[in-house]
Amino acid sequence: MEHKPELSNRRAILGIFMIAIGALWILERLDLIPSFWNDILISWQMLLIGIGIFSIIGGNKTTGTVLIVLGSVFLLPEVMHIPYELRRIAWPMIIVGVGVILLISQTGKHRKIPPMSETGSSNSSQAGSNYFDDFVIFGGREVYIDSQNFMGGKSSSIFGGTEYDLRQANLSQNGAVIDALTLFGGCGFKVPPDWTVKNEVTAIFGAFTDKRGGSLNHIVSDPSKTLVIKGFAAFGGVEVKYM
Repeated sequence: MEHKPELSNRRAILGIFMIAIGALWILERLDLIPSFWNDILISWQMLLIGIGIFSIIGGNKTTGTVLIVLGSVFLLPEVMHIPYELRRIAWPMIIVGVGVILLISQTGKHRKIPPMSETGSSNSSQAGSNYFDDFVIFGGREVYIDSQNFMGGKSSSIFGGTEYDLRQANLSQNGAVIDALTLFGGCGFKVPPDWTVKNEVTAIFGAFTDKRGGSLNHIVSDPSKTLVIKGFAAFGGVEVKYM
């Protein structure tokens, strides 16, 4: 499998993103940004919006849209007066908005098995599909996959965590690619010991860790069984393990 052009594009986008953040920070330190705009541009809300834009550019449109909506909703009180009656229903509106985004994102998608998505819960499930599209927010999820032609999927964890057990799965002839996004959360993968796992995760205040090496030194990975894990981790992590 060849993913170098896409990886280069993602690194270029991340580079531009970091340059923009650094430039704004320099302007703020030099007092060249008015205090009003300073409070808006240098804020956690804008960080959510920025990560959302990066996610959309990287191909994860659903998660990117959710992050932009969340950041925008929490940023509105900073730029305009919001009546108390509207502020009282802010969280219900956010939940409804996220639900609408998830429904729209599934429109036109045809799958033999419904996509595995869970919001605000903690449970486990089994899936035999060859591809998954999972979204978790404010919750946790454990997924068992036994596909014999596994091709990959997308996993988004925001303020929550997801763990996938792939030890009974077999990769497709061309391997598999998983796009993982974690924001203030985590995503874990249990994989067979002979799989070759390639890390293409971009981490900001986060990390990618492969914990198989310490106990599996006697097992040689098979290059024909390659799993590529790409994506973005901010204030969270992506973990690969065997047990």
